[in-house]
Amino acid sequence: MRREPPAPRQGTGSPRRLQRIPGGAAPPAPGTAGVTGPLRPGPLRGVLQPPGTAASPRSLCLPRRAGSSGPRGVSGNPARPGRGRRGLEAAGLGDAAPAMPAPGPRERGQSCPCPEVRTRLPVLRWLPRYSLAWLQLDLIAGLTVGLTVVPQALAYAEVAGLPLQYGLYSSFMGCFVYCFLGTAKDVTLGPTAIMSLLVSSYTFHEPVYAILLAFLSGCIQLAMGLLHLGFLLDFISCPVIKGFTSAASITISFNQIKNILGLQGIPRQFFLQVYETLRRIRETRAGDAILGLACLAALAGLRAMKSRLPRAACVEPLAARVSYLIVWTSATARNALVVLFAGLVAYSFQVMGSQPLTLTGSIPRGLPAFRLPRFSMAAPNGTIPFRSMVEDMGVGLAVVPLMGLLETVAIAKAFASQNNYRIDPNQELLAMGFANILGSFVSSYPITGSFGRTAVNAQSGVCTPAGGLVTGTLVLLSLAYLTSLFYYIPKAALAAVIISAVVPLFDAGIFRTLWRVKRLDLVPLCVTFLLCFWEVQYGIVAGVLVSGILLLYSIARPPIKVLEGDVLLLQPGSSLHFPAIECLRDAVCSHALAAASPPRSIILDCRHISSIDYTVVVGLAELLQELRKHGLSLAFCSLQDPVLQVLLSADLEGFQHFPSREEAEWCGGADLGGGRAASFTSTSESLLLPTGLIQ
Repeated sequence: MRREPPAPRQGTGSPRRLQRIPGGAAPPAPGTAGVTGPLRPGPLRGVLQPPGTAASPRSLCLPRRAGSSGPRGVSGNPARPGRGRRGLEAAGLGDAAPAMPAPGPRERGQSCPCPEVRTRLPVLRWLPRYSLAWLQLDLIAGLTVGLTVVPQALAYAEVAGLPLQYGLYSSFMGCFVYCFLGTAKDVTLGPTAIMSLLVSSYTFHEPVYAILLAFLSGCIQLAMGLLHLGFLLDFISCPVIKGFTSAASITISFNQIKNILGLQGIPRQFFLQVYETLRRIRETRAGDAILGLACLAALAGLRAMKSRLPRAACVEPLAARVSYLIVWTSATARNALVVLFAGLVAYSFQVMGSQPLTLTGSIPRGLPAFRLPRFSMAAPNGTIPFRSMVEDMGVGLAVVPLMGLLETVAIAKAFASQNNYRIDPNQELLAMGFANILGSFVSSYPITGSFGRTAVNAQSGVCTPAGGLVTGTLVLLSLAYLTSLFYYIPKAALAAVIISAVVPLFDAGIFRTLWRVKRLDLVPLCVTFLLCFWEVQYGIVAGVLVSGILLLYSIARPPIKVLEGDVLLLQPGSSLHFPAIECLRDAVCSHALAAASPPRSIILDCRHISSIDYTVVVGLAELLQELRKHGLSLAFCSLQDPVLQVLLSADLEGFQHFPSREEAEWCGGADLGGGRAASFTSTSESLLLPTGLIQ
């Protein structure tokens, strides 16, 4: 008895919905698609993290998500004694913060009855449970970061081409805002080398332009957060970021060579800068060169000392633990120590009546006025209106906010992964937007997350974002009382601080890694890297465009697996979108119509296709019609439910589909046994499906 083949599934009624569950597990209940178990910390490293930076295991002081196990606090994992201890606890001089159990639903409801308020104000999640133990560690971390940010702020203002006080103006508002709106306990906002370089490129060294750029960037970032447009950052690929940061590291470092050598009047364009520096190398001032090289050596030595410093166990004598704390603090606050030492040297020369060093000079004393940014600027030949200022900044209005968001979110994700907590990217966008908007009211230029200061914050044992309040307060005190002392800071010392901060951004290993992993990604990397030496905006835009072209090419030319024989089988490797339909038609026609012995039937295996669009539907209809003219039929198999509904809604003539490849092959052979050119048409019942299914 001949076995009857299974009938093809046409548009006769509702399609059969098949649900695959890996491993035979039951589908999750509604509303349980969130946390399914304890979170696992991973070694994820942020894209802007300097190479060679080791991730030390640290505990989380903020409450963990529901479902996580184990005690929490500052002491780290109890199963591994001696690991994860930080700050005073690492030296045995303080106790760990008490374990804080995660609040239940009733406690959360009592602390804040409105969940939306808790979402928009993350401070309400940890403030009701704040403890004295957390305050102790937050104070230490805030002071440590403050000692780092003050000299860096002065140095980064030099990179931005602005008066030095604007670096301090940009260093405190972000700390205050992020304490209330940020979701990462480790992140600190403020001026950075990358952002200062971008500001220098788009603001023409004019403070009015820089402040307005901060305001407009904050508005753009705030709008992106409210509209949940954070996904746009995903279109900036890792090779583009690496190319930009590596080029920026070289550009910023060489820009400071003139201050190390004591040269004046060097242009800021990179190639002209290299030429003029080499041409005038004989004009080097010996005092600046010696001090600058000494500061570089001291910073490098302190950095190496910190990376190799063994932890002091609690059983060691008190003198050993105190010594460890002193060395650790000195290495962590190395920028402040080096600048202080250089300032004392410069002051000594000033007292003796001779000054071989180039000094920073006078910095206005006092806090900046709280006022709206200026939307016009006076010029010698008139007034520059707001519209002209926006046109002058041009593409910087897109590059600056996007790069600021990218840097902050990448840093927050990296440290959240290390410390086993979660961040909300959209809330980070809101925090960045408010920080830049309010910062522009106190004469700040655009700010972003700083990797170096965030690492110092985490290693100092910070427990909550409240450490930023201490850092911001220290900056305000410096502006109010210490600006007269900044006069004696040598420019060579600030240049050494900048070079020490940006050299780790250069990742030489990325070129070798991409050559080994995927050589095609070297194209956007090299394009971005080379063009950034010409103009930063050209490098970033060109890199994004090249990455986009490569992405679009992979969409327009998806991999198609072809198995030839009596039955021609084609299996696209990804979803079909309108640029790819011509590629699919060419593959079918070249193998089916141009072959010496045409196949009996053609099967399109759609198991990897999760979505199609209307252009693809039109192309498939034309393909079915063309094959029918040559006496061939095309069958679809393994269609996913959304794709099947779209095709049934289109009511394609000759459309036939099967749940599996085996059934399609069986029916194809049986059909040809009874004669080729038998056509299958979908019935009018497919018209009864709900409209609007073409996705």
